[in-house]
Formats: sequence, C-alpha cells, structure tokens
Amino acid sequence: MPASNPPVTTLWVHSFTGIARANTVINNIDAGTIDAALKARLKGEALFLRGYFYFNLVKSFGGVPLFDKSPTPTEAPNVTRASIAQTYAFIEKDWKQAATLLPEKSAYAAADLGRATKGAANAYLARAIMYQLGTVNGNNHTWQEVYDLTSTVITSNQYSLLPNYAAIHQEIGENSSESLFEIQFASSNDTYGPISVGTTNNIFQNNRKTFGYGFNNPTQNLVDEFEPNDPRLEATVIKDGDVVLGVLNTIDRTENETGYLNRKAAIIRPNAPESGPQNIRKMRYADVLLMKAEAAAQLNKNSEAIALVNQVRQRARTSTRPPGTTVGTLTYAPANTPPGTLPDLASGLAGQALLNAIWHERRVEFGEESLRLWDLIRTGRYLNTLPADVRARALSHAATETSVNPFPLLPISLNDAQSWKLPQNPGY
Repeated sequence: MPASNPPVTTLWVHSFTGIARANTVINNIDAGTIDAALKARLKGEALFLRGYFYFNLVKSFGGVPLFDKSPTPTEAPNVTRASIAQTYAFIEKDWKQAATLLPEKSAYAAADLGRATKGAANAYLARAIMYQLGTVNGNNHTWQEVYDLTSTVITSNQYSLLPNYAAIHQEIGENSSESLFEIQFASSNDTYGPISVGTTNNIFQNNRKTFGYGFNNPTQNLVDEFEPNDPRLEATVIKDGDVVLGVLNTIDRTENETGYLNRKAAIIRPNAPESGPQNIRKMRYADVLLMKAEAAAQLNKNSEAIALVNQVRQRARTSTRPPGTTVGTLTYAPANTPPGTLPDLASGLAGQALLNAIWHERRVEFGEESLRLWDLIRTGRYLNTLPADVRARALSHAATETSVNPFPLLPISLNDAQSWKLPQNPGY
C-alpha cells in the first residue's frame, strides 16, 4: 500500500481537520458570553470529539502529533510524533474531562439526541483501555478500570437493550435506549460533498441490483459463527434470494466475493443514492455489557460475567425477523425461534472457555459493525486469521513499541510525513 493511498490519506487528513475544529472550540469558548451550562456542554462535546478523532488515528497509524491548539507557521516544521502510549494518554485526558462536562443522555431535549454524553465518554474510555490492555499498555492499565467504567455506565440507568434486535439498525432504532453514540445523518437531495447531510455508507454496501456498489461482503466464516436459529444472522447478512425491506435481492456471484451482503446497511433507496439517512451506530449498550463481562471474567468474577452475556443472548433469542421479509411489506414477521435456541451460558464456565464464549458473543452481536478487527488484535488472534503471505506483510508493518500483541499500522499521508518531517511507519 503506497503512502499516498487515497482512503488512508482521507482518514489522516479528515481526522486532523476534526481535531483542528475541536481545538478552535476548546481554546476559545471560555471567553464566550453564552449560557454557562451550554458553554460547558459544548466544550465537553469538543473534547469528546477530539479524543474520538485521535482514537481513530492511534488505532490506524500509531503515535501521532498531538495538537491542543493550532500550530503556528513557525511551529509546524518542528512537529513531532508522540508515542502510542502518549497518544492514548492524551485521548484519555480528553474523555475524562468530557465526562465531567457532558450531561447524561436523559438531560438532552429530543432535538439534541445524538450529541455526545457522559455515558459515551465513559464507554469510549473503557474501550480505549481495553484496546491498550491487549496492545501497547505503556499507561499500565488494568481490567479493574474497564470493569469500573462500564459499571458507571450501567448504574447510570440511562440505557437498556432495545427489546428487538432486528430494529436496532432501522430508522425506529436510531438514538434508541441502546444508543450511547451514533453518527447522525439525514435525508437530502445532495449527493457527494460537504453540503450533504447524508452518508455514502449505504450506497457502498447495498446490492448492485438495487442501488449500491456491493462492497463489504460478509464472509462464510462469519455466517458459520452463528449458532443454529440465531435471529441475529438474518439481521446481519443478506444471501441470494432474501427479501429485504420488501425487495427481492439477487446476489450475482460474478460481482460479489462471498455471496453475502451487509443487512445492517440495507436501506430503501434514498432520493440521492449517495446521501443515505441511516445513522451509523458506533457504541451500543450491548457493547458496554460485554466489555464489563470480559473485565469480570478477567477478574475471576465468573458468575457476573455469565449473567451479563446471558442478558445479550436473551434479547437475541426473542428478536423478530428483520423488517420486510415478504415482498412489498415492511413488517417485522415473527422469527418462530425454536425453544432451546441460544441457551444461557453454563453456570460453571470459567477461564479461557468463558473468554471464548464472550468473544463469540461479541462477534455475532456486532457483526458488520466494525469491531471485529480490533477484537482480534487485542486478544492476540488477528495474525492467525491471515494467510502466511498476508501475515508476513502485516508483520513488516507492525508497530515497533513494546506490545502485548503485534498489530500493523497504515502509512502516514506522504504529504504530511514529508512536510512535517515525520518518521514513516515501518515497511512503507
């Protein structure tokens, strides 16, 4: 992959654009004359977003330049890369401060639903610590911290599992009781570019036979992970001949790698196909429950871990089918799930077997939600999923800092690497 790869460069550039905008707010809002409570909330939102952008950067590129204000023209040539641990410490400081400034979800008016909350800041802090525990843990984190942060979110009584799994990624499930953070989108007639309030997420993943490009094909390996009759499978993948949102879907294997498409990104064709209105779910309450379950298992609180996983399994087994499984309808048909489907985890489960059960639950619960890669990396399973030649290439790009598990880094944007005189990542 060249260091000028467009999607990688876009991730780098847009993340730093977001950081610069957040810094404008963080460094100027205290001098404003607006209501003090609103001022605190907006500063909290900007801190949350700065941490969010840096989190995306550190996962992809490793340690990066840390900006708490815009560099002057004389400072710009002397920018240096922080370490991975230093970058995570910067992120944690932002999210901890955000958690003190932001309101709980229930304090927002309906029109403001979707803004960052105290719960989102704490949940992301737990996720960042969990990722460090399995990679570069230069900040000496513990599973107790993950346990405590997720407990704080749970005992806030702000969130609950949406009763029907099949509704989570539908319009009715946007900003639901389960949502801690999701990126907000809306319908418009605009296509590409800054003016659009919609997303291209859907057109990239929808079936070529409806209105999409057909990218991101779920694997047979994912399909095989689901237990028999798990209603989540039909809500996660589309196979040839499935009726989705009332439309019969044909999958042409000459233009599809696996025979499957992402059901969670399937929407009815919007006015402008490149401007989908579907919010992208980034942090769900089910993730908080399963993060706490994993922390509990690591702390030998096995019965507590099992009970948390069983909450997620119980919701799944009572789900309906996804909407519109009959041509011309958008109704939620019953799944008619047989008794005994998704049984509770056995009460005596412990050790590696319990961790395996939690990791399995994460995979089928969050299929197609962009969490799998880092779940594999932080648990030391990633490299073993790769063919030998791909594994060798991944290792040639691995972060060089002391790490519990090795993980590859993307190339830094060539233009910024040169103009900021930043050392490039290994192997590029």
